[in-house]
Amino acid sequence: MKGAKSKGAAKADAKLAVKSKGAEKPAKGRKGKAGKDPNKPKRAPSAFFVFMDEFRKEFKEKNPKNKSVAALMDLPGPRWKKGKDGKNFAALAATNPMSTIVAELQASLRDAEAVAILSGDGKYAILAVGAHQAALLNRAAFGRAVDNTGDEKLWFQLGPEEMFFLCHALRCITVESENKKQMGEGELWDLLTSTSEPFPEMYKAYEHLRLKNWVVRSGLQYGADFVAYRHHPALVHSEFAVIVVPEGKMFGARCGRMKVWPDLLCALRASGSVAKTLLFLTISIMNCEVRSSDCLEQLIVHERMINRWIPQQCREQQDKPRREEAHRDEQRQKQCREEAIREEQEDTREGVVFSYWGVILSFTILSSLLVYKLKL
Repeated sequence: MKGAKSKGAAKADAKLAVKSKGAEKPAKGRKGKAGKDPNKPKRAPSAFFVFMDEFRKEFKEKNPKNKSVAALMDLPGPRWKKGKDGKNFAALAATNPMSTIVAELQASLRDAEAVAILSGDGKYAILAVGAHQAALLNRAAFGRAVDNTGDEKLWFQLGPEEMFFLCHALRCITVESENKKQMGEGELWDLLTSTSEPFPEMYKAYEHLRLKNWVVRSGLQYGADFVAYRHHPALVHSEFAVIVVPEGKMFGARCGRMKVWPDLLCALRASGSVAKTLLFLTISIMNCEVRSSDCLEQLIVHERMINRWIPQQCREQQDKPRREEAHRDEQRQKQCREEAIREEQEDTREGVVFSYWGVILSFTILSSLLVYKLKL
């Protein structure tokens, strides 16, 4: 039929009609983003950004004519891994021991009479501090900085173990409830244990490691209770994946942890895959109830490092020392044999000489006797 449209043209017209109908509809207004508060303080720069600022200044002073962006992106990598001035971060951490930083933090919080406000559910507390205390909290790796607006003080969120450690062990902060009522140590213990049943053994493990100057962080992302760092997490990697295992009738059903072989194997594989040593902290108790903080002195902590035995690696690592030891034993035996032969030869030589002189002496005596008889 003349003037008839094909099926393809009809479909195209239908699409255009749909688009035109949609275009006629008024566009829905989008919700705009909330404007940024100009008084909101900036987050503290991470260790890498501080390092990059220092590296840029140093690079521009030494190379004023070099404006290559690639150099600024490629050169800092190896230096960042080694540390400033090519030093290892382990050496830098050794020059600033964690015990000194924690002692300085303890004295500063005591002087400032720091107060932590407990949350309604008792799962964390908010600590308001000044700039100096905030820097020390960051260096000692306590809590997590929280953004705040329109306030000169800086806020840190403390976990239950961190909060009770600062309050009970270091005695450098006080804890208040949401209604500004100061909480005693016993009242705080009751609240934390009612909120989390395994809190007594978890806190004992945290306190045990912290008092040994380990930095303790949550280990949930590694399938453990805690991870232990030798120094600040920005400087070194964590060395241990810590699992807390309570033992004793006082802990009730919580004692069945890690009693099954598949659980232990899973924990070993998870810690090995992230290059960490599995550390079991066994918490045992004799005749004390865990209803009060007085039981903490009665809790005993046993440390057990567990490594997965890999036959191939163990053979490769043990065969060489055994071969070397066998070679050393063979050399010792050879030397002993040579010394024995040498002593035998010396004894034989001495015996020959002695017999030679004996013959000469006897011949001399016989000859003198014969001459004497002939004269008679």
